[in-house]
Amino acid sequence: MSNDSPQFRYSTGVIAYPVFFVLLIWIVFWMQVRFFPWIKRLGVYPQEPEGLLGIFTSPFIHADIEHLYHNSIPLFILSMALFYFYRKISWKVIIYGILLSGLFTWIIGRPANHIGASGLVYVLVSFIFFKGIFAKHYRLVALSLIIVFLYGSMVWYAFPVKDGMSWEGHLGGLISGLVFAIIFRKAIAKPERYVWQQPDYNEEDDPFLKHFDENGNFIENLEPEVTEEELLSENNRVNITYTFKEKKD
Repeated sequence: MSNDSPQFRYSTGVIAYPVFFVLLIWIVFWMQVRFFPWIKRLGVYPQEPEGLLGIFTSPFIHADIEHLYHNSIPLFILSMALFYFYRKISWKVIIYGILLSGLFTWIIGRPANHIGASGLVYVLVSFIFFKGIFAKHYRLVALSLIIVFLYGSMVWYAFPVKDGMSWEGHLGGLISGLVFAIIFRKAIAKPERYVWQQPDYNEEDDPFLKHFDENGNFIENLEPEVTEEELLSENNRVNITYTFKEKKD
């Protein structure tokens, strides 16, 4: 497959964007630990005007390496699924998901410093699950069931069941994901396909497959096919030869 082909670029984006996003979070954490420990305070402070900045910055800030690790794996897996099935709206879901879930946290949160990408993780879990159900697409329904199996227990953390955890951010993420699944309900999951995956694909018309004979041997140079009409025309052809003789004076 050519590096310039649409399918190659599509497949590269599905992996590259999630890797870039997760790597950016790790870089921010490294800078936080090494140079700027004060940025840990740039979280969401509910009902405080200065806490609004945290809506934009909190997903990139984590308390410790364990906090970062637990968010990185589901964020990578879920964002890959998002970019594969919903490439055209994936950045909208991520960016608006960060803003809306952060706003929910700012409105309903307890007086504390709310940080971490878990709110975005809950946005992706909720969006992929409900979008798969709404679309009634068997692949997406299967993906939704996998999401429930892998992350179903996360639903409990959208309630105040554990001290020190921002359940408000989790709840805001779940609500935001559901809202986006409803808003983007008309966005159909249609990842780009190979030529041979198209419904109207015909093996006999494939120029590459024509290089193989009935035994599977590859033929490098194909002889041009001659139709029956061309063959009859060739057999009935009359060749007339003209000989020119120069007239002598």
